[in-house]
Amino acid sequence: MYHRISNVKSLGGLEIEATFRDGSVKRYDAAPLLELHPAFRALRDIPGLANLVHVDVGGYGVAWNDDIDLDAEDIWMNGVPATP
Repeated sequence: MYHRISNVKSLGGLEIEATFRDGSVKRYDAAPLLELHPAFRALRDIPGLANLVHVDVGGYGVAWNDDIDLDAEDIWMNGVPATP
C-alpha cells in the first residue's frame, strides 16, 4: 500500500507536519538528513527554503525545490504521529 500525502506544512526549523489522505497526521524532523544527504544542507543554509515545503504531484512525497524531496513512505515510517 502506498501512503499519499494531501497536505504538508512547515513547523519551523526542519520539522514538517504531513497529513495523509487517510486522515493520519505525522510530524517529521528532517534535521538528521543534513549529515546523510548533503543536498538537505540547503534547508539549513538558505534562509526561508525550509518554509517552501509542498506536496509533490500525486501526493507521493514532499519537496522543497528541484533538488530536495522526501518520499511519503519515509515520512510515514519514520514520522511521529501528531497529537491534537
